[in-house]
Amino acid sequence: MQSLLKIMFLIGLMSVSACSVESELAEQTSTSVSQQHLFAQAQTVDFSAHWLSQNIIVAPKQYANINAQLLRFTLPDDHVAERIALVAAEMPSALQKTFPHLASFQAYQVNLPPEDIKVWLKSKLAVAFTLAENKQHLAYLQTGNVIDDLYTSNDNDADEVTDLGATLLPTGVNFKLWAPTAQQVSVLLFNEQLQPLPIEKVALTEDSKTGIWQATIVHNSSAIYYRYLLDVYHPRTGKIESIQVTDPYSLSLSVNSEYSHVIDLNAANTMPNGWLTQPVASVGAPENNIFYETHIGDFSAHDASLSAPQYRGKYLAFTEKNSDGIKHLKALKEAGVNNIHLMPTFDLGTINEDKDTVIDMNTRVSKVCQLHNIDNLCAGSDDKNISLAAYLAKLPASDESRQAIVSALREVDNYNWGYDPYHYTVPEGSYALNAQGEKRIVEFRQMVQSIHQLGFRVIMDVVYNHTHQAGLAPTSVLDKIVPNYYHRLDPISGEISQSTCCDNTATERAMMSKLMIDSLVVWARDYKIDGFRFDLMAHQPKAAMLQARKAVQAVDPDTYFYGEGWNFGEVANHQRFEQASQLALAGTEIGTFTDRLRDAVRGGAFNAVGEQIRQSQGIGNGLGTMPNELQEGDLSDYYLKMDQIRVGLAANLANFPLENANGDKVLGKDIPYGDQPTGYALDPADTINYISKHDNQTLWDNNQYRIAYQLPTSDRVRMHMQSLAFPIFAQGIPFIHMGSELLRSKSFLRDSYDYGDWFNKVDFSKQDNNYNVGLPPKVKDGDNWTMINTLLTKNQGRDHVKPSDIAFSAEVFLEMLKVRASLPQLRLTTAEQIIEQVSFHNTGKQQQLGLIVMSIKGGDEKNVVVIFNTDSKAQQFSAENFALDFTIENFELHPILQQSIDDRVATSKVDKNGFYVPALTTAVFVEK
Repeated sequence: MQSLLKIMFLIGLMSVSACSVESELAEQTSTSVSQQHLFAQAQTVDFSAHWLSQNIIVAPKQYANINAQLLRFTLPDDHVAERIALVAAEMPSALQKTFPHLASFQAYQVNLPPEDIKVWLKSKLAVAFTLAENKQHLAYLQTGNVIDDLYTSNDNDADEVTDLGATLLPTGVNFKLWAPTAQQVSVLLFNEQLQPLPIEKVALTEDSKTGIWQATIVHNSSAIYYRYLLDVYHPRTGKIESIQVTDPYSLSLSVNSEYSHVIDLNAANTMPNGWLTQPVASVGAPENNIFYETHIGDFSAHDASLSAPQYRGKYLAFTEKNSDGIKHLKALKEAGVNNIHLMPTFDLGTINEDKDTVIDMNTRVSKVCQLHNIDNLCAGSDDKNISLAAYLAKLPASDESRQAIVSALREVDNYNWGYDPYHYTVPEGSYALNAQGEKRIVEFRQMVQSIHQLGFRVIMDVVYNHTHQAGLAPTSVLDKIVPNYYHRLDPISGEISQSTCCDNTATERAMMSKLMIDSLVVWARDYKIDGFRFDLMAHQPKAAMLQARKAVQAVDPDTYFYGEGWNFGEVANHQRFEQASQLALAGTEIGTFTDRLRDAVRGGAFNAVGEQIRQSQGIGNGLGTMPNELQEGDLSDYYLKMDQIRVGLAANLANFPLENANGDKVLGKDIPYGDQPTGYALDPADTINYISKHDNQTLWDNNQYRIAYQLPTSDRVRMHMQSLAFPIFAQGIPFIHMGSELLRSKSFLRDSYDYGDWFNKVDFSKQDNNYNVGLPPKVKDGDNWTMINTLLTKNQGRDHVKPSDIAFSAEVFLEMLKVRASLPQLRLTTAEQIIEQVSFHNTGKQQQLGLIVMSIKGGDEKNVVVIFNTDSKAQQFSAENFALDFTIENFELHPILQQSIDDRVATSKVDKNGFYVPALTTAVFVEK
């Protein structure tokens, strides 16, 4: 036999037979009735029926005591092939607990053998309710839960299988795809040029126990690309669809992810030199972590100092030795930052990976116009032989022209934050010089290895809460293979929930949770990723997060998990399961971002309407107004923010004791944050402290909205740096947005997720902070344009910074990091230590405005006092108000601050009368 491939079918071939209904059910089965006839009778149609377990279907209570029948349709003729009468029953208590959002529904008993249910699930299914006057309500079935019951509830089921995907064997390749509702599955095979192989189609066979289709091929080809071909009923069209799709367990891909690629991640050709022996730094306790959030493209897209210009915006920019960006990372490492948090870098659904047609700020206008007819750019006789960046720079910054072009380019350029998953377990190709096959893998590993060699750990931002697309859309994968299983559906309409932004995944389902966990293990084991930040983590079950961490710890005991614990959407308040939310994760040492400290210091994300709402609620307006300018009516809100800050500085602990502004002895959980407690953590590792990150305006832009017009540039810089001091000197774990230490601006853009390098620029040469480079895009910030133009006029340039301001802020930031690194007292590792050792002074009814005084008993270390003076005048905190057994005369300004580049902080002092701290200054005092 001369063919390149020889088919070897594995044991376990199962032929799909027609459903054999039990004799008593056969009596209930009528002759075929057309679906069109049912629709003619139907009064309403929805997706409100749910098949929860093998013997229970539920539907809304309004249909209780009404004749109900389970229908199976034949396709493509849309006739009712079989119907079974459903008998009303009590909802089992176990199901009520498992599916609380359906607990009020009416339950019905189903009498079908499991083997028959599996066959029925490959068809179109509905429950028909006979209403008055012989009208029908037709409720299509949501079947994801019964699929779990059938295929994952026992031992050795689908969720125990460890080799889904394409596994390279010594003599061949084994393909495994979980597709229990598919009627037929084949694998299509291609060579490296993506041309069909001589044997281009191989039929897979189904294991009826697991729902996994598989086949093994023998091969002698150096590269195999593949796609699956499925015949499957899809609810989006109501038809049996023949679908080509990539592998959800892909480990490698072609350019633009059109084909999956067979690969062994342990093969030498996938690894850079020294990969297996690279050093990985340890941080010890989680509280020693400091995270630096980095977008791979932003890091080097504008770095003119790269020795290889083609590395701009690429993985390989991190392999440079002396670029401006690398020099800055080295300075951060020396000061104490120990984790580079990479924004999403798995395979993305929105960025073109074809280097011949990709567009960025360095692309010539002529090429852009050859590829795309962009309004306001391609018309007329303007010079087309310049780069996009040069063209935009020629336009006035004061009108709408720049944002109009950037907005038009957003769908075709190479920029996105990356919260749009396509394939979860393959590096994104647009950041590689070559996106084909193993080449992107090698470049990704080179980046990780280089960051490790700099002394950092590498954190990966992951997005398992949604996919980029679903249904039959181009970048849909999961929903093409097991339709309506991997995504969370509205309980009545059946529409996919989109509270996250996109198509929400159902990580409460066993095989979606398994996909997440299997993916995380690959990143930790095969890519040496040291920790994970989870996007919208509270859209996932707490149990799934704990299980995932346990699985990753089995391959990397030193991992750390953290993420967004925001409580909203269709899962809010544990409607469907116990969420991985802020309050629920307390005590787990899975960190959650705390909005309490953030909003108390700087206010929330600014928009004209939202700002009015926040002001009416009295929360989240920050410290932008000087305390000595407050009106009497504003004081209660101001005092509340000061108490929220104190709780934040104490790791946001729920049980931290303090005196509130009314003089009452309370706990952190007693300080309100809207309708939530301010303090919710039970361990300092539960808390991620931050003032800004990629979301919303940058800290610099946010401040310009709020601070007084007459404030000079130097004080604006001081307010900015003092905002960053709060997370750095707080108990818990600091999180820093890349460039915030450089006064980074996005020209007021509130949400820059796909608005290109123009608004997202970071300049590590410290010459410019990207402020006022044009009005932000109209669709995001058009309502703010009037306010922006007003403050740009009234600030009279005081909001513009010089290179010397940027250099100053960068040096002050490094000093603050060094102070934190030198003091283990700022990194206490238990709630008990913080409660015992941390105290706040200047509290209660008679507190000095604008002054937060925190002391830390040193234990085996020196005692420490940290004072935040947020006022525009110097303040002294009297010794007689310092009610601790410390001898004040034994304190001195921290040695690093004594030698500070900031002349003002260096004048902070302590004597027998108390502590003296200049305006807009944070001073740290230690025992001599």
